[in-house]
Amino acid sequence: MMRSQISSAMLLALLVWAAIPPALAQQVPLQDKPFAEHKVVLQLSDGDAKKQALVLSVTNNLLKAYDPDKIAVEVVAFGPGIDLLLSGSERRKQVESLIAQGVRFDICLNTVDTIERETGKRPEFIPAATPVQVGVGQVLFLAENGYTVVRP
Repeated sequence: MMRSQISSAMLLALLVWAAIPPALAQQVPLQDKPFAEHKVVLQLSDGDAKKQALVLSVTNNLLKAYDPDKIAVEVVAFGPGIDLLLSGSERRKQVESLIAQGVRFDICLNTVDTIERETGKRPEFIPAATPVQVGVGQVLFLAENGYTVVRP
């Protein structure tokens, strides 16, 4: 996908998110982690393989540093960042392993819809990923609910 198309998709997602009333901006409920002492949301909006690997590395390091029951980690992918969560991703097994350990990976449906409109084909994503309508809105929702936003 060309850089201008990616920029257009991200701008469109932001404009749609801005038009949604706050009560509707919440895509999915908070994770059910009653003993979590730390809550982190990792923003993934970059299609670069090195950045995606870094997000996975940071996530693994958080799980090693803290008891998985004591930390809630959520990765929100939007724009080119959704490449990590597509069915054909070379890092699919790593993502699924982290999901099995309690990490939630959110995929922005606005980005998926934009890709479908532009290419005529809906991209398939990992079934274990959590679809959210507005990725940026999910990041904001989590930040407003005590999550620390990190953009590796």
